[in-house]
Amino acid sequence: MSTTPLAAAIAAHTATRNTPDGFYATDIAALKLMRIGEKTLPAYALYTPALCLAVQGAKQVMLGDALFDYGAMEFLIVSVDLPILGRVTHATPEHPFLALILELDVKLLQDVIRQLDGEAVAPGTAALGVFVGRLEEQAADCLLRLVQLLGQPRAIAMLAPSILRELYYWLLSSPQGEQLRRLVAPDSRTLRIAEAIHLMQADFAAPIGIGRLAALAGMSVSSFHAHFKSITSLTPLQYQKQLRLLQARRLIVTRAANASQAAYQVGYESASQFSREYTRMFGTPPSRERVVGDVIQH
Repeated sequence: MSTTPLAAAIAAHTATRNTPDGFYATDIAALKLMRIGEKTLPAYALYTPALCLAVQGAKQVMLGDALFDYGAMEFLIVSVDLPILGRVTHATPEHPFLALILELDVKLLQDVIRQLDGEAVAPGTAALGVFVGRLEEQAADCLLRLVQLLGQPRAIAMLAPSILRELYYWLLSSPQGEQLRRLVAPDSRTLRIAEAIHLMQADFAAPIGIGRLAALAGMSVSSFHAHFKSITSLTPLQYQKQLRLLQARRLIVTRAANASQAAYQVGYESASQFSREYTRMFGTPPSRERVVGDVIQH
């Protein structure tokens, strides 16, 4: 089966271990590679703001009631930290799912927008914090050149910043450029909700203070609730619950804690309530979780 240069480059960097399936950190801090050799069951993960590109195979993700399918050379852009249910839908050992995840640099995006437009884009209305699109040839070439720099530290230091700037230019000039502009506009509702989410993550075990979060976002409580749900598909309380459960799962599967310890560490006072909610979200009780080496986002 034929393969693209980008797929070949990712395969070369992810087929060097006895068990190649999984995520691979790279010499470029913002870039991770992914290789999965078979279809997977739906699983929750915390997606951080990033461009998630399927290079070979296909994946499906769900946020609330919204379902997104993306296949070869299609991308998912995530604008804020979101608990997302995802699964690989097309992959075999001979033709694995290959992907790359590039963390978004909001300040660089804003700088490129200023150069393109001469001024910041109006924030617009709040919208769901994910969208999909097809990667155009010029942007794909930028990503190929980034991957080809791996293993060359001096070349990365010299060339990666200019390649990232070029990539952002092409993304902002694409049919999805307007959506990307509105996500990163300096006073956008998305960025203000993101600030509140960062505060929630910094102390997720503490009781949530909606008034404090709304004040941080510069909104009334009712407006904060509405915009938070528009962007994340969850209420702040639902978001905090999923955040706690994801952190608890990380503690359990890496042997950092047993179920009772994990429940306490993430803010649950009732172990039985924790077990019920954990089972509802992940499909298995915490006491039966399979221990693995690590749980990685995306």
